[in-house]
Amino acid sequence: MTDVIPQPPTHFGPPPAERTPEGRLLYRDVVYAAVPGFRHLLLDLTVPPAEQPVPLVVWLHGGAWRHGSHKPVGALPWLGRLTERVLASGLALAAVQYRLSGETPFPGQLHDVKAAIRWLRAFGGRLGVDPDRIGVWGESAGGHLAALAALTGDNPADAATEGAQGVVGVDSRVRAGVDFYGPADLLRLGEQSGDTAPIDHDAADSPESLLVGGPVQDDRAAAAFAGPITHVHAQAPPLLIVHGERDRLVPCAQSRDLAAALVDVGAPVEFVPVPGADHVLAGVDPDPVVDLAVDFLARALRA
Repeated sequence: MTDVIPQPPTHFGPPPAERTPEGRLLYRDVVYAAVPGFRHLLLDLTVPPAEQPVPLVVWLHGGAWRHGSHKPVGALPWLGRLTERVLASGLALAAVQYRLSGETPFPGQLHDVKAAIRWLRAFGGRLGVDPDRIGVWGESAGGHLAALAALTGDNPADAATEGAQGVVGVDSRVRAGVDFYGPADLLRLGEQSGDTAPIDHDAADSPESLLVGGPVQDDRAAAAFAGPITHVHAQAPPLLIVHGERDRLVPCAQSRDLAAALVDVGAPVEFVPVPGADHVLAGVDPDPVVDLAVDFLARALRA
């Protein structure tokens, strides 16, 4: 008789919820995917008190795909207030961890984001979340992944963008996306940056090159595949794209080109350039821009 070797789980179900003094449900460090040979991937979910399931915003952190966390501790000050703003609008928030470029090349990061969306859709009804009203929002590297998740959710049979970890056989589409100053075209980052850029985007050790596993100009097909602008199509969900006009790290032209490409195919998009803002909205008051994004998601997810 052949022994059957038990296979490790690909994900775990919802843990018990904590209830905060405000009546919110808090799920900490949920294992949404267990990648073979790798650590468990986690998310934190906060659901405001409500009589009916509420729409959900999936938040993706920045960090040049090299560092960062789904925990807001030590992050930008306005990120620490983001949870409160989202919950105050009657939306739930799931902050998602994904593998970094030192752990896996692209599209591993996108596969992780898709796995998180699938987990949240599969279990949302048990968590107080409406599984049919999910949006995605990210900043910088997270904005890049948010745009990709929004633009590639219509083809669940595409293993190259979908991945196979965690919950499978569940839709990963989102109803809306918000991209805060994320790269859109990795091949053009270098030429658009000019002489004032703090890094050489075409160098072998640039964040983009490390993401795709080699210098972006050496494998143009891989770099193009990793760019949201490659995946633009007319059936894309509504996207809000926000970018500082004085961004020296990721040129504002990246978002302007992505918005123009979406307009060209007739997809719904709002592009908001922020005068005087550098990367991470440095140099301006970020609060009105964050409020704009929360209002956009609340409208789109309640429509």
